[in-house]
Amino acid sequence: MDRTTDVVIIGGGPAGAAMALLLLDRGITPIIVEREDYPRFHIGESMTGECGAIVRGMGFGDKMNAAGHPVKHGVTVFGTRGNPDWWVPVMRRDEEGLHDQVTWQVRRSVFDAMLLDTAVERGAELIKGRASDPILDEEGTMVGVTVATADGPTISIGAQLTLDCSGQATFLANRKVTGPKYLGSYDKQIAQFTHISDYQRGPGGDDRTDQPGNTHIFYTKKYHWAWAIPIDDEVTSIGIVTPAGYFKEKGEPRQDFVLREIQELNKGLAERVPVGVMTEPARTVPNYSFQVRKFAGPGYMCIGDSHRFVDPIFSFGLYVALREATMAVEAATAYLSGEGRDSDNPFHDYMVRVEKGIDVLEDVLDTFWENPLAFAYLVHSKYRSPLTDVFAGRIYDDMMQDPIFDTALGDFRRLLNRERTYDDEGLYSVPIGSRFHPERAPLWNSTLSDFESTEAWLREAS
Repeated sequence: MDRTTDVVIIGGGPAGAAMALLLLDRGITPIIVEREDYPRFHIGESMTGECGAIVRGMGFGDKMNAAGHPVKHGVTVFGTRGNPDWWVPVMRRDEEGLHDQVTWQVRRSVFDAMLLDTAVERGAELIKGRASDPILDEEGTMVGVTVATADGPTISIGAQLTLDCSGQATFLANRKVTGPKYLGSYDKQIAQFTHISDYQRGPGGDDRTDQPGNTHIFYTKKYHWAWAIPIDDEVTSIGIVTPAGYFKEKGEPRQDFVLREIQELNKGLAERVPVGVMTEPARTVPNYSFQVRKFAGPGYMCIGDSHRFVDPIFSFGLYVALREATMAVEAATAYLSGEGRDSDNPFHDYMVRVEKGIDVLEDVLDTFWENPLAFAYLVHSKYRSPLTDVFAGRIYDDMMQDPIFDTALGDFRRLLNRERTYDDEGLYSVPIGSRFHPERAPLWNSTLSDFESTEAWLREAS
């Protein structure tokens, strides 16, 4: 090996940088491998309430406020008539119940650079380059990775533990270190997104629903919606999510597609965008949804989008990355101290906690799409408090939740005709009754998450 370390982290985004910071707090100095130059453009700009709590807990609250990130009080969902039909407030929970809280919206180039720069300042080593191949020993345990460095040579890094924080590039899944990678329920969606400077936000004042930093979601029909997320005092992220076939049928350049959809998708959106002055070119991301089986094992763990992504509509991606990092660091610390080294999967408990949490999210989102009227009734009239927990991010079984949380979840699953089982061999969830099925052909192509290859994918598919 050219280098050795206790932990090597593939990817310096929020999951990787957070893992590095949490490991450093425990006296473990990792190596981070990152191929991109920071700051870099990225979508996924909104934080849930629990995501904001993690950021505060890591000591970044003052920096977030000083950076001028918009303060988010909640999410307004605009129905097909353009009216604000549904309000999801940001709220924290303690023993006495729910309380008003705020979180942030972020320009990811600024936020991601803050996390990574802080990790390096505190002692993490950053190697610029692209992870190439996993290194396995004779027993199949992962013991490191080869890296094509930015300045030319390929080096080998030996590590007791490799953490895949590569996001939707899914490094370890594509190298078949994990179990297979399957398409999820939203794999045929595609998003066109940009930044604009003339979005008309809420006026502020005492009403939480009118705050200028809030998220707006505009619904038109199944799998066809838009987001508006403020990312600084002037610029707003706008995304148009549609079935991929719809985008191809239109045959429009991305910019024209986005501008037309802004005016046609929902009256509430059109009223807030007089012209559509773009400050960034329109970009594309296809194939939102996937799931990786056996995403942790001897010598490796996957964190965040590197093993699963469901649907972006309520902005869980950034939260899941940070939350899973807080869970993974406990498992990693135990593993490095010698625990579970003789186990077939020393990260069994981590995998089950993560899967169960994302299953909650998936079942709620599936109900939203498949049974919108029933969903609206349950959210507004029957389960307002437990659903507030879900949208804050309190989806993991070790978190404080409404006492009827499990009852609410059971009702959602009955609407979907769905059961969940967690077998001891595969350690993954099987959503019986959904269109996802474990015998579906696996997807091994991660390049669809790259903008350049997205263009190739669109050409091939058209």
